[in-house]
Amino acid sequence: MTARALVLGALSLGASTLRAPLRARDTELLATGLRAMGGHVSTVDDNLWVLRPRPLGGPARVNVGLAGTVMRFLPPIAALADGTVRFDGEPRARKKALAPLVNALRTLGVRIDAEHDRLPLSVHGIGRVAGGHVTIDASASSQLVSGLLLAAPEFDRGVVVRHVGPPVRKPHLDLTVHMLRAAGAGVDDSRRDVWAVEPGRLNGRAWDIEPDLSGAAPFLAAALVTGGAVTIEGWPAASRQPGGPLLEMFELMGGAAALTTHGLVMRGSGAVHGLVADVSRVTEATPVLAALATVADSPSHLYGLRGSPDRTTALAEALGGLGADVTPEADGLRIRPRPLRGATFRTNDDHRLAHAGAVIGLAVSDVRLDDVACTAKTLPDFPRLWSTMVHGGNGGSGGAD
Repeated sequence: MTARALVLGALSLGASTLRAPLRARDTELLATGLRAMGGHVSTVDDNLWVLRPRPLGGPARVNVGLAGTVMRFLPPIAALADGTVRFDGEPRARKKALAPLVNALRTLGVRIDAEHDRLPLSVHGIGRVAGGHVTIDASASSQLVSGLLLAAPEFDRGVVVRHVGPPVRKPHLDLTVHMLRAAGAGVDDSRRDVWAVEPGRLNGRAWDIEPDLSGAAPFLAAALVTGGAVTIEGWPAASRQPGGPLLEMFELMGGAAALTTHGLVMRGSGAVHGLVADVSRVTEATPVLAALATVADSPSHLYGLRGSPDRTTALAEALGGLGADVTPEADGLRIRPRPLRGATFRTNDDHRLAHAGAVIGLAVSDVRLDDVACTAKTLPDFPRLWSTMVHGGNGGSGGAD
């Protein structure tokens, strides 16, 4: 939500404010990228960001780090800038296939230099994009569609995006459409796998940013592993995020969730059950669900992961390093519980894998994460919050008993 509000604010007429934005590595990189192109993003304090409209231009350089939102949301914005914007990132980011986005932008009239359609790439903006119809395979990431939709109101003819290929993950696309409409855009998503955005100016507005519910997954899982209880403060009663499906998964695995005046309370039953489920709506939480599955009382089959082959492979290898019986499949994982051993858990510089390793560490002695700093990607305070929870304190964003 923070990433989308930043992009919409940069393109809007009038100022926009972000209340309680997610302050993390990915969102800081996105804000820095907008500033590099001439955008005005100011920080009043940790709980308030302000964006004011300014013409975007180059030459500029944008560091995407490893942030999918930066590498997929900002090139369409750069196409609207006047000048050349060069994008690059960490070595692993250069392995990410951006061909669907690059080819879509070229179809819409944008000049892009990108060897093998990967980073580094240069977008040669002329201050406007013709727009029109594009067909794209966004099965690798729904962000490929969101990036086009967020910029589309500024295109001369708007855009009609048609997805072809395996099913695309919907919750984050629904959030994109909702926020576009809230900023004044005309969006038609009535046809399956087709999104049409009309040309028109967006309105600056105040955005109240919800907490990132996927970041709560390891804390919720802690209740199941320990047979205790965890309270997540600030859990919204209604949300565009897939909070409901996430809680359903935890309840199927033995948890009991209740929304109280103090927050969302998850209680463990003392047993963790295996899970057979389509996790396509909660892919960000899949590593944590897989971690729970390794200590469950029955086998699990997590499927619906076609868009995350690298993470699935790395997750299987990391869990296998602890002795887990994990079989990767084309669209998921099969996990058969067996005794685990303490060892170094390889996070592969993936914040979600670090969350999974922390969860297993509650059930298995001597589990060591080779890198917990990677959690700064979306939750910089994770080490402190986790330590506070485990030691029975009240960390402000989560408590445990």
